[in-house]
Amino acid sequence: MAVNVSDDLRDIARRDPEGIALVEPRSDREVTWAEFDQWADRVAQTLLGRGVLAGQRVALVMSNGIDLAVAYYGVLRGGMVAVPINPRATPREISRMVAACAPKIVVGDAQSITQVRAADTGDSLIVVHRAAPEEGELRFGALLDQAVDSAPVAPLDPESLAVVLFTSGATGLPRGVMLTHRALTADLDQLLQLESPPVITPDDVVLGLLPMFHVYGLNCVLSLSVRVGATVVLIEEFDAAALLTVISAREVTNVPVAPPVISAWVGVDGLREALAGVRIIVSGASALDPELARTFHDLSGHGVEQGYGLTETAPVLTTTVADGRAPGELPPPGSVGRPLPGVELELRDFLGQQAAPGDPAQIWVRGANLFSGYWPDGADGPDEDGWWATGDVGLRDEHDNLMLVDRLRETVIVSGFNVYPSEVEEAIVDARGVAAVAVIGVPDDHTGEAVVAFVVPEDPETDPAPVEAAVRDLAAERLARFKVPTRILVVAALPHSPTGKVAKGRLRALAKAELS
Repeated sequence: MAVNVSDDLRDIARRDPEGIALVEPRSDREVTWAEFDQWADRVAQTLLGRGVLAGQRVALVMSNGIDLAVAYYGVLRGGMVAVPINPRATPREISRMVAACAPKIVVGDAQSITQVRAADTGDSLIVVHRAAPEEGELRFGALLDQAVDSAPVAPLDPESLAVVLFTSGATGLPRGVMLTHRALTADLDQLLQLESPPVITPDDVVLGLLPMFHVYGLNCVLSLSVRVGATVVLIEEFDAAALLTVISAREVTNVPVAPPVISAWVGVDGLREALAGVRIIVSGASALDPELARTFHDLSGHGVEQGYGLTETAPVLTTTVADGRAPGELPPPGSVGRPLPGVELELRDFLGQQAAPGDPAQIWVRGANLFSGYWPDGADGPDEDGWWATGDVGLRDEHDNLMLVDRLRETVIVSGFNVYPSEVEEAIVDARGVAAVAVIGVPDDHTGEAVVAFVVPEDPETDPAPVEAAVRDLAAERLARFKVPTRILVVAALPHSPTGKVAKGRLRALAKAELS
């Protein structure tokens, strides 16, 4: 059993040194397990030689690629803490995260180096990847130049911190999720106990599209593949048709994605042929619309397995792979499955009591895959019994499958009554002339909070007034009065996070500006 995440890389390099570990179609590079392992040693040795100590942070502001994988495993092998950051983050966002965790080194690539240089990185050494370094900076290749006489020995404490991943807190400020080696490896152990079908096998070729500054791509794609010795095909940019070509040409068999990819593929010719060799498709990071899942199955011949998890849970808690369906049977519409082996899940009401069957309630979880609290002092982590409130609202169907209802912290309380935004969104998305909707709550002097709907019209050139009227009429028809949006804002598009979730924090800021 791995104590340090990088132990898995050492093990597979010994078992299959010449096997192909990583493929980078953009550069047509391939790396064997032995090369991957040796380069991770070199990164660890170089960082240690430059005075970076175990427990100190190294920020990786990099796109998916071989060098990001090498850097990540090298950081962990040296006992340091990796801090993956979105390479498209703004200088202000990077500054906040760097200020919060004080990394000794910040690695920026061609996509991010401009933002990294513009950010306030304090005393951090800037390492430049795929771009020319400026005075005082270090080129990334220098991390791989160090000769290694004896391999670095990774720290042997599973409770040592491995990764800090930043998420937006309720205030919009970044909050660092502290994931130990124990939490990360536990989630891999839990996933690998599923056998019907297996979530991954050594013979799989895995699509590495999900961004690896996100725990889904980092742990469930990269580290899970390393654990079993599956090849990862690393993709830097998403293009729906081009990606299908890569999947076919590289004989990809395992396709983990987020819902926007499924949506984009629905409109692409040759979908069924391109995915003919795929064994399993998994969607996560946000809910997959049941109608979209059915349409995708009809066009591609593939059902889509779904799951639920959070950064704080490393990340997977439930999956439809665990729901005991017969082979070939599709997951129940709206289900995100059942808990992984080793994960306990309860639905509790606002008093902390077990919710009545069929009632929506907050999801509480317990398991070895849970985080250790938020950086830097472990605040707001699991309680003394190991339980943690996710902030999500769910319910279980008669077969014990989990259905997600909404985010508790996104619940709008109007005059003391709870309004779940997803319920309002479902009610009004069918309004005439509407392409997409998102609902949030805003402060209100009279009712505590009020419901605001953002609406994207099918025709961007249309007069917004008829669209607003259609939404308002349908809402009045389908919803109780206190659930009807008090304001309807017609916008050109909804903002999304890199994993496809609607960025409701940005919508709240927009609503505040529009309504002030």
